[in-house]
Amino acid sequence: MSAAPLDRSEHRSGPLLDHLARRMRLRSESALTPLGLRPRHLVALTVLRDVGEISQQSLASTLAMDGTNIVGLLNDLEAMQLVERRRSPEDRRRHVVELTDDGAKRLNEAECALASAENEILGTLEPDEREKLYLLLRRAASATTVTCTTVILDDVPSDDNR
Repeated sequence: MSAAPLDRSEHRSGPLLDHLARRMRLRSESALTPLGLRPRHLVALTVLRDVGEISQQSLASTLAMDGTNIVGLLNDLEAMQLVERRRSPEDRRRHVVELTDDGAKRLNEAECALASAENEILGTLEPDEREKLYLLLRRAASATTVTCTTVILDDVPSDDNR
C-alpha cells in the first residue's frame, strides 16, 4: 500500500514568514544598532508611547516579561535617558515608567530607520498590498491559535461516543 500523494496545491506560509522574519530581524538590528537600541528596547518604547505612564509591573505583563528581565530592560533605557522610572505617589512600593522627550525622539528615529529596512524587505509589494499584509498579520497575531493536534484530538470520538 502506498502513501497518499502530497497535495501540492496547499501553500504553507510558515516557512515564508520565518524567512522574511529572519531577513527583517537582521536588517532591523543593523538599523537599530547605530541608535543604541535593540528590538526589545523598541517594543518597550512603543508601548510607553502608546499607553503613557504605566506601572513597571503592568509593562512587564504587557511585554510578557518576568520581573528580572523588565528591570534589566528598563535599566538599559534609563541609562540612555529614554525612560524615567519613579515611585508611584499613590503606592510607594510601585514604580511607574514613562517615556522621556529624548525617548520619543529616539523612537521616532528608530521608526524611520525601520521604515527604510521594511522598504528594503517588502519593496516589491504595492502600498495597498503592504497594508493588507499588515492587517492580516496583526489579525493573525491577535487570534487564538488552534493546533493540528488540538483539531485531531477534538475529532477523535471519546469512549462515551463510540
